[in-house]
Amino acid sequence: MTTATRENIIGDPVDRIDGPPKVTGAALYPSDFTFPDLTHAVLVQSTIAAGTIRGIDVANAKAAPGVLAVITHENAPALVAGPTARVDPSPTSPPLKDDRILYRGQIAAVVVARTREQAAAAARLVEIDYEEAVPVLSLDDPRAPVLLDRWGLDVDRGDVTAALASAEVAYDETFTTAAVTNNPMGLFATVARWEGDRLTVHDTSQDPMSTRRALAAAFELPETGVRVLVPYLGGGFGAALRAWPHVILTALAARVVGRPVKLVLTRPQMFTSVGHRPETRQRVRLGVTRDGRLVAVDHESTATIGALGDGGVEPVTQVTGNAYACPNVATHDRRAQLHIPSPYWMRAPGRTQGHFAVESALDELSYTLGIDPIELRLRNYTEVDPVSGRPWSSKALRECYVVGAERFGWARRTPEIGSMRDGNWLVGYGMAGVTFTSGQALCRATVSIGRDGTAHVRSAATDIGTGTYTIATQVAAELLGLDTDQVRVEIGDSDLPYAPYSGGSGIATSFSGAIHDAVGKLVRAFLDLVADDESSPLRGRSPDEVTTTKRGIHVVDAPSIGETYVDMLARHGLPELSADGVRDPQADGASPPPNGSFAAWFAEVRVDAGLGLVRVARIVSAVDAGRILNEKLARSQIIGGAVMGIGMTLLEETVFDPETGRIANATFGDYLIPTNADVGEIDVLFVGTPDTVRPLGIKGIGEIGVVGVSAAIANAVYHATGRRVRSLPITVEHHYV
Repeated sequence: MTTATRENIIGDPVDRIDGPPKVTGAALYPSDFTFPDLTHAVLVQSTIAAGTIRGIDVANAKAAPGVLAVITHENAPALVAGPTARVDPSPTSPPLKDDRILYRGQIAAVVVARTREQAAAAARLVEIDYEEAVPVLSLDDPRAPVLLDRWGLDVDRGDVTAALASAEVAYDETFTTAAVTNNPMGLFATVARWEGDRLTVHDTSQDPMSTRRALAAAFELPETGVRVLVPYLGGGFGAALRAWPHVILTALAARVVGRPVKLVLTRPQMFTSVGHRPETRQRVRLGVTRDGRLVAVDHESTATIGALGDGGVEPVTQVTGNAYACPNVATHDRRAQLHIPSPYWMRAPGRTQGHFAVESALDELSYTLGIDPIELRLRNYTEVDPVSGRPWSSKALRECYVVGAERFGWARRTPEIGSMRDGNWLVGYGMAGVTFTSGQALCRATVSIGRDGTAHVRSAATDIGTGTYTIATQVAAELLGLDTDQVRVEIGDSDLPYAPYSGGSGIATSFSGAIHDAVGKLVRAFLDLVADDESSPLRGRSPDEVTTTKRGIHVVDAPSIGETYVDMLARHGLPELSADGVRDPQADGASPPPNGSFAAWFAEVRVDAGLGLVRVARIVSAVDAGRILNEKLARSQIIGGAVMGIGMTLLEETVFDPETGRIANATFGDYLIPTNADVGEIDVLFVGTPDTVRPLGIKGIGEIGVVGVSAAIANAVYHATGRRVRSLPITVEHHYV
């Protein structure tokens, strides 16, 4: 089966399918759902970072107007420990299990009342007496337990020690990155409702299947007894890839009071309750020949993890083993366990921090060796994955460098430090390369066509604002020969066919692959339907002989021969035909070739010579992401990632009080995020060709937009000022005072 070229829809900059319902208020987010007997829950959080609860007095809270229940560790029904995230199958201790306090902001009680205001007022009346312990709050604290190679992903290739000792040029520096918080616009919310032993939850989740599993485990239910709904959510950036304690407690509260319960986190609670990008300290050692060939790389990272010991798979050093050709590579990932809220995935977890260190180090070497930064990277370019030794399924990073440099005007750069000025502004050019391996996982989808000629696509996938509704519509429309307004996509429901989480830059690949498979089976089902139909011009035709076009199926070499889906269904008296599709990258048992997305980032910064203020004037990003499903949405992904990268580089830092563990800037008034005034021109180019092994030639694009931005900006700051910045964020008070 083929698709007629003139009806190509994939790649077109189609407007967002979910745009109109969002701007008109028709799109319902988790916090929008309500019921006639709805009640409201508010959290009571600990005010110490370590210790135990000696006593908790809830009498005044229970007596407050409208209060239905106050749930603490003393009266909470028992919950079962179970996995709360797909990437970590180990059981997580349920909330309110005991009297231990492991971080400031830990949930100590839940108050349920008829209104949110009543619940909030009563929560302030809960009095807690603590037995306080001295918390461990710093990476440098020798008391912090250190977990070595927690995920078994360290690399040890060649003889790094000997290669470093004999290298003609050696490099050894330390980099640090601050903790930053995901901060999606939408506050996380959960609405839970029990109907007998059937639990329905509207939740801010990037993974309704995993949330269903976590709730089923906690309440000892079959997974079919739990339904998780999330048709829309107000962003997540990885924070919604886990069933957090407040989700389980909302369901618990609903069971306790026998009524639906809604819980909406406050903005300060978003800092303590749904993860953050961990703080890191990295040591990078490089050995290189005088002509710029890497002979050794040793990358060591220590990052924070919460005292609960949970968190997503996030080795900071995972970028190092496959980025450049080098015979001797060692990586060492360590986690220091602190009394802080659990860090968790944030867009391109681990790789964002790791790329900053490695790409900054390479830039520093380029000045030491007197080699252009792009040329240094090209001298260490590899067409094969250094870890496996196998060729990449596709790789256009070299083209990213060439095309990006030309668009940016890299040739205008004068290599001398501080040699470019514009009045009082010092002008600097910087760049960074990116190698990013993205995921794909098992995904199922059902595609049907009804008597009215419209298609219906169903899967448990979610749209976190990235455009899943739109690209699924485009893929289905093109493969079926329909217009986009003839396709309806239904997602965000755990009762629908199984889907992976929306994260890891993999949902587009997985979901599109499942749709592709379903459409192929659906076309075969239509051909089977008319196989013996003497009235059908498609009688006896095989899938190889036909194409989908003009709202039906037609013969490839004779487009006038064929018929519409509507005619076939009507003649056979069927309301619809449907087919189930699956994308399973492990189905054949063979190991696919290494796959990745690639990019080159170029940044121009301007630094006030007197004040040291840094402004990003413009950014150019050249990206190899395989086949682009929707150029407008893809460009928006890269632009959004660049803005996030600017924030991490110049503004954002989650500040923990070193004595108490309190987050000192847990509001948008204190936590600085980029505004329009902080973001200069961002130009995005797509290069490369469709991938050779992935469905429809797609490669991941959701996270590569943030990786490499920090290094490009920091490298530009050095070119402008001669100050080599090895810690983020780059602020006046940190680097110029």
